[in-house]
Amino acid sequence: MRQIVLDTETTGLEPSHGHRIIEIGCVELVDRKLTGNTFHKYINPENKKVDQGALEVHGITDEFLADKPFFADIYDEFLEFVMGSQLIIHNAPFDVGFINHEIALLEQKLGQTIEKIDTSCSILDSLKLARDNHPGQKNNLDALCRRYFIDNSNRQLHGALLDSEILADVYLAMTGGQTSLTLDDSSGGENGSDTIRRLDSNRTVLKIQMASKEEINSHEEYLTLLEQKSGNAPIRW
Repeated sequence: MRQIVLDTETTGLEPSHGHRIIEIGCVELVDRKLTGNTFHKYINPENKKVDQGALEVHGITDEFLADKPFFADIYDEFLEFVMGSQLIIHNAPFDVGFINHEIALLEQKLGQTIEKIDTSCSILDSLKLARDNHPGQKNNLDALCRRYFIDNSNRQLHGALLDSEILADVYLAMTGGQTSLTLDDSSGGENGSDTIRRLDSNRTVLKIQMASKEEINSHEEYLTLLEQKSGNAPIRW
């Protein structure tokens, strides 16, 4: 399975107000493993200036973008990199909306119909996934890094490639971290011995530590307190 973790930076929040993409960053996963293949471009937004609020988020200036290619110049390379993959995007409607807006502008320029990104690729919204897993909690990228113990110390400002790399780690952690599960013996030696490792029956038995009477009583008191605070809603199984 080929997945592309994608992020964009933009001149502002609304493509309907003429805002444009100024950076695209992508990292590739194949069978839940980072391959090291990336796509990264800064993009000249033509006549659209970077809003002050956006500048404070990503630090990308109009002067820096002045000599960068237009979206039309990088689109073919971008499409070749992502085509047919599953795109993993945090708050996917935002990035997909901007990419499709750029495609619509390109259609006008070329006078031909171009497939939208959510037709060329399937979309997985990692923000929705995080909200399903952690309802009622903060689920932005920084909060998820703290929750899954992922180092984001280099993230002083938002950047499309860096955020894609961080999101890839978050996504793998959030979905179990496991890269593969093989239960057959197709890759191993006799009787699948290279695939399934059996534990020694003579191994040391793990010690079972039982709760003391005092700990059990303390736990019961705490459960009673929680029930009282929740309006006597039952919390015991």
